Amino acid sequence: MKQISVPVELLRRYPELSVVEVEIDRAAQSIIKCFEAGGKLLICGNGGSSADSDHIAGELMKGFEHKRPVDDLLSKQLSAKGGERGKYIATKLQQGFPVISLNTQTALITAVANDIDPDLIFAQQVGVYGRKGDVLLAISTSGNSRNIIDAIITAMAREMHVIGMTGETGGSMKSLCDILLNVPGTRTSAVQELHLPMYHAICLMIENYFFN
Repeated sequence: MKQISVPVELLRRYPELSVVEVEIDRAAQSIIKCFEAGGKLLICGNGGSSADSDHIAGELMKGFEHKRPVDDLLSKQLSAKGGERGKYIATKLQQGFPVISLNTQTALITAVANDIDPDLIFAQQVGVYGRKGDVLLAISTSGNSRNIIDAIITAMAREMHVIGMTGETGGSMKSLCDILLNVPGTRTSAVQELHLPMYHAICLMIENYFFN
């Protein structure tokens, strides 16, 4: 595996994140290993962390800070199948990573909440999407969100790798996650303010590894 490192800029701007520097590196390496093996990343969170889940998926599914033109094979196939429009599409599409935010399927989430158990809205999806070697990125500022814990338990049963993003104590997630990114802070807003630069750094590390 090529060497990557936590961006110096991250720790310069947010020196308080130095306490999780090693875990940030481990999280990025874990996701890279997953993608190299053909696996996928599942992400879930509640409230502001739900928005973070979508945000992370957006950064990884298309170009973040680097251009990611499609590979030659897809470019040729687009041209062959779509003519001039295919050629245009080939110049615009970008390479991405297989990432699913589990917060986006409203009909499914409400069906699970109504028909099964509201705490299982993420666990149901992890049980269906998850495969051995995939990664679950579970976000909870308290580390105690029941639906996040249930998703983690399901991921463990699927032999997935679990990365948790929490606040300082880690909550119940502390004993369940393979890697715990427990940023300093206990207030929800303060924790979320540190989660964003941290996951931006992880996304950049992943992108640098594959596209720099």
